[in-house]
Amino acid sequence: MKVNTSTEPSLYTVKAVLIMDNDGERLYAKYYDDTYPTVKEQKAFEKNIFNKTHRTDSEIALLEGLTVVYKSNIDLYFYVIGSSHENELMLMSVLNCLFDSLSQMLRKNVEKRALLENMEGLFLAVDEIVDGGVILESDPQQVVHRVALRGDDVPLTEQTVTQVREYSHSSLSAVYLSISFSLSFG
Repeated sequence: MKVNTSTEPSLYTVKAVLIMDNDGERLYAKYYDDTYPTVKEQKAFEKNIFNKTHRTDSEIALLEGLTVVYKSNIDLYFYVIGSSHENELMLMSVLNCLFDSLSQMLRKNVEKRALLENMEGLFLAVDEIVDGGVILESDPQQVVHRVALRGDDVPLTEQTVTQVREYSHSSLSAVYLSISFSLSFG
């Protein structure tokens, strides 16, 4: 007996995460499968999505056999795409987590200029939320915390003198306290 794998539950929930500006231009796109293998096909799909969604108030669309959940804010459009049989609530949780994480990271200033100035944070946030199409996190607080930790993990050669001095000072203080504690109770 052959099993139809296209409708079986899968951890690979997300096919793509997109952010476009209010002209439909790609600011960020990450595709997790080969539904649209070339940049030309991706851009055509993105144009189609934008044309179908930028004037509507709904949050969900079925387009080209895919489920698309989306949200707009000021001059940005956020999209999370899954297969046609994907649970819209799961996709919406990814969308809300991404938007809320960016809102916290950008101090509620979720607009094109602020996003472009903080693209590294966006890349890290998306990587914390989705990996290879698998949803890893849906709590924006956790995402922001992890992005902050990863952002602090800058190689020594790329740190400023002040950062190195602060790190060295805090490390030496911790060692001093540890030694003092051992001597007191040792």
